[in-house]
Amino acid sequence: MRHLILLAPLALMACVPADPHEDVSGRNAFLESCASCHGVDAKGTGSMAEGLDPRPADLTTIAARNGGTFPRDRVMSTIDGFARGAHFSPAMPEFGETDLGETVVVEETPGVGTPVPERLLALADYLESIQEP
Repeated sequence: MRHLILLAPLALMACVPADPHEDVSGRNAFLESCASCHGVDAKGTGSMAEGLDPRPADLTTIAARNGGTFPRDRVMSTIDGFARGAHFSPAMPEFGETDLGETVVVEETPGVGTPVPERLLALADYLESIQEP
């Protein structure tokens, strides 16, 4: 019995992600919904990318293409399907028509909250975390 008590903390540690800052839910959402076209590396090289016109974008350079700032609201709006330019392929689904999870309130300005589906927020957080210079 004494040995089990000593092993319990080790078993619990195995359940914690190696990097506590890694957004596992956002990465999982990306792998499930985006990687087939944008690629596991998010550079637009997924198995379904061949033949798409326009080709899927390199999602690791969103901030670089926007003066070094990640345009979080525009990215979420694009994924959701709310605001897309004509340059977007009709092959990209409007994820707002799917279940994006429970709504959470994001407060960027104190006292002003915006309801955002949690899966959409996690996906935007993940995309922001993989930005390259």
